[in-house]
Amino acid sequence: MPRDGAKKLTIERNPNPVAASEREALLQNPGFGRVYTDHMATIRYSEARGWHDGKIGPRSAFNLDPSTLVLHYAQEIFEGMKAYRWPAGGATLFRPDANARRFHNSAVRLAMAPLPEELFLESVRALVRVDKDWIPTADGASLYLRPFMIATEAVLGVKPSADYLFCVIASPVGSYFKGGAPAVTLWISEDYTRAAPGGTGDAKCGGNYAASLAAQAEAIREGCDQVVFLDAVERRWVEELGGMNIFFVFDNGSVQTPPLSGTILPGITRDSLITIARDLGLTVREEPYAIEQWQLDAESGRLREAFACGTAAVVTPIGKVKGRKRNFTIADGGAGPVTGRLKAALLDVQFGRAADRHGWIDRLF
Repeated sequence: MPRDGAKKLTIERNPNPVAASEREALLQNPGFGRVYTDHMATIRYSEARGWHDGKIGPRSAFNLDPSTLVLHYAQEIFEGMKAYRWPAGGATLFRPDANARRFHNSAVRLAMAPLPEELFLESVRALVRVDKDWIPTADGASLYLRPFMIATEAVLGVKPSADYLFCVIASPVGSYFKGGAPAVTLWISEDYTRAAPGGTGDAKCGGNYAASLAAQAEAIREGCDQVVFLDAVERRWVEELGGMNIFFVFDNGSVQTPPLSGTILPGITRDSLITIARDLGLTVREEPYAIEQWQLDAESGRLREAFACGTAAVVTPIGKVKGRKRNFTIADGGAGPVTGRLKAALLDVQFGRAADRHGWIDRLF
């Protein structure tokens, strides 16, 4: 597989796939990230050969040396995306080119070998076609795709790896949040920050999520669903949740979201919702929003809605915000009409119920 171009991936079928009856039973209630398909995509990299040995093969465990660099210095990146079953048949991806670009940018930030975007796209498409029977048909369900790359050189020196493994696995999924609550409650993190200027906040790497887990655990102990992080410098400006971007909706119908400043992940769902909101005639501002202003606006009624967004959870209404110094409710604590309109409009495009005005849909079959 040449350094500067794509080549067809070889296909090696799993000789022991999950039986059709068992697969159908699993698809009835897959949860999130607990059921996996029969195959995975892999491509290897070495400094001598570039990207090579691309294939779709049976899903299997990795055999790693204990000194493998990813285990010690966390050279690892990943993406999250979905394949959707359409009512009229066939399946699609949503903006996979955007995932490929972000994956490339994350690799550059982590000093990893950038995977050519065409190889990223080919591997994802090929895996979905091979495991197409795993795409759920239930309302709102989809096939979650997890492309990732790890450093595989076996050495303990602190340096960028000379070898990498790119892989894509797939998991049929239903709803991300359990319990059916109309909106989530957030915990304001005061002791922890997610990212700092010059760090890896705008890269999709595992270290960012590992750093958020202590704060997320604190949120759970305080009876909240998710943590919301403030900036690392002033501890004042709202940035994002542990794994989702955030939006605010005001009484004049305008929508606001924190700007991308190097410490916030450039979410593809975030970008899509900005475009959809403008299509619906809403004014959208990408501007900083202070935590104290958030509380004042909620208490005065100026703020009518807030929601979080991401590939996994799509759009999630925010009803309450708690912290050591703050405790407030947004409107009636439930989902608002603008949040509902935006979520419906996004899902209608993704599931083929509305026209794709922006060339976002990648039809697979």
